[in-house]
Amino acid sequence: MKTKINNKYLERYSRQIILKDVGVLGQKKISNSKILIVGVGGLGCPAADYLSRSGVGTIGIADFDKINLSNIHRQSLYYSSDVGKFKVDVLYKKLMKINPLVKVNKYKMKINNKNIKKIAKNYDLIIDGSDNFNTKFLLNQISKKLKKFFISGAISKFDGHVFTFNFKNKNEPCLKCFYQSLPSDEILNCEAEGILGPIAGIVGNIQANEALKRILNIGKNLSSNILIINLKNLDFRKAKFKKKNNCLC
Repeated sequence: MKTKINNKYLERYSRQIILKDVGVLGQKKISNSKILIVGVGGLGCPAADYLSRSGVGTIGIADFDKINLSNIHRQSLYYSSDVGKFKVDVLYKKLMKINPLVKVNKYKMKINNKNIKKIAKNYDLIIDGSDNFNTKFLLNQISKKLKKFFISGAISKFDGHVFTFNFKNKNEPCLKCFYQSLPSDEILNCEAEGILGPIAGIVGNIQANEALKRILNIGKNLSSNILIINLKNLDFRKAKFKKKNNCLC
């Protein structure tokens, strides 16, 4: 999307532009960026919300689920009146109202190994907001193959995890390097495990923040680390992990 800078543009993003690490040139980078979000529930909603408000030029949203009443307490852009509607349809309309300068591409489909490459190749980085490990590992694999920056998040109970991977670095570990084996999806199942609503917003917004830092090339990322969040005890910590010699990544 071509960036047109005028007085309204400068006013809309003025509180970002005055940041030394952003400025007009940094804002143009944000406006020219393309981010794909797979899974627009508890993590994808806040990530899409703040990325659109920040002025990301193109946002892709992929999901095949409909909104149900139990989603409302943590999926921040859906209302009770949206129950029964497809998430991507509702989110598309909400994002366009938030920031009409943003181009939103919606993919009302289940992401799989047959369609992910065609979609992902058009974006600069990928945000994982999915709730199952098969999708997470698929996004990890395609990000590695296409050398995309990959930001993965997970939530359960009072806890959240965030990973960032810069796959342009050939020595970068991947998501599979962290897990010794395929975990059970039950640990990501909010219906079975439960979830405190705010943890979804916090982790999703951290993912959005990491994406903006990558676009602007500022600060440190979580390369070779996992960020572990426990809101019950208000504990934030990082743990380092290494590339596994026997990992197929």
